[in-house]
Amino acid sequence: MERLIWTRPERGNRGPAAGHSRAELAAVAVTLADRSGLAAVSMRQVAAELGTGPSSLYRYLGGRNDLLDLMADAVAGEIDLGLPLGGDPVEDLLALAVRAKAVHLRHPWLAELPPEPLRLGPHGLAYLEFALRAMAPARLPGPARLEVVAVVDALVAQFARAQRQQGAAGADRRAAQAAYLGETAAAGAYPHLAAALAGAPGGDPAEDPEALFGRTVRRVLGALLGAGTPD
Repeated sequence: MERLIWTRPERGNRGPAAGHSRAELAAVAVTLADRSGLAAVSMRQVAAELGTGPSSLYRYLGGRNDLLDLMADAVAGEIDLGLPLGGDPVEDLLALAVRAKAVHLRHPWLAELPPEPLRLGPHGLAYLEFALRAMAPARLPGPARLEVVAVVDALVAQFARAQRQQGAAGADRRAAQAAYLGETAAAGAYPHLAAALAGAPGGDPAEDPEALFGRTVRRVLGALLGAGTPD
């Protein structure tokens, strides 16, 4: 069975003394990915950034999967877990989700990581523990609590991706799309769509993404936790 990097020593026992730490390797790889996307991150390129040969990295890493694990955990460490919990699982998890989405927006390459729900290092485990602690007041079995975290994480990733794409589309194009949608619905061929748009805040389907995110996450968490939260 493969051993994850977190279960192995910081570096192997062979060869010269360690010249780099895992944190340094992760920082270099994250900078590369932020600049050029995840595809730009390779053992060779990280070594070049460090001014060394690719073979030297194998003193610390078993391969690119180890590097991806280090990167994912490094940016998970950017999520502030020091804020106090207020005792309302919905609001506490929403506040955590907002902070997690900010990390996704800073590091767009997170959306390119191969989907592995158990890609958890020390910072990732701390995040998971914080989220589970936020759900302590809810009457839910353990597996259901883990499912709630997975749903929130999926919403964070999806909304961050949509927000980046919305920004890339340009204000004029978004306005044209919204106008087309509104005019088409008003023509009468799509009555359910017209009713849905009439109930949208301000009647604008292209509303502020932060407001939409907050409202959506609250609604989802309310449904998932409502029956399991004390009155």
